[in-house]
Amino acid sequence: MTVPTLLEIAYKAADDKRAEDIVVLNMKGVSLLADYFVICHANSDRQVQAIAREMADQAGKSGYNVKRLEGFDSARWVLVDMGDVVAHVFHKDERAFYNLERLWGDAPIISVDLEA
Repeated sequence: MTVPTLLEIAYKAADDKRAEDIVVLNMKGVSLLADYFVICHANSDRQVQAIAREMADQAGKSGYNVKRLEGFDSARWVLVDMGDVVAHVFHKDERAFYNLERLWGDAPIISVDLEA
């Protein structure tokens, strides 16, 4: 499996659980942390947890190793570390506060086509 496939899995999992404003940053050449960041938010703690859980479950079912799942209990900012793809699932208020898109402004935003 390739990294774009893992990216598609994470994106689709977020979309399936109705994550809002899903943004993918291409971190190649910008950060050594990951190749891609998936950033999204939800309006409730329960939905934040459902999105993060779905990402981790779908990655695992597809044979990918989820290295870390941080912040799950507080459900304000959950980090799902899948290696080359790191997902940031925010509660809506936290996303506006941390504004990762601005923080990593050098990283180009890419689109993920789930139809292909």
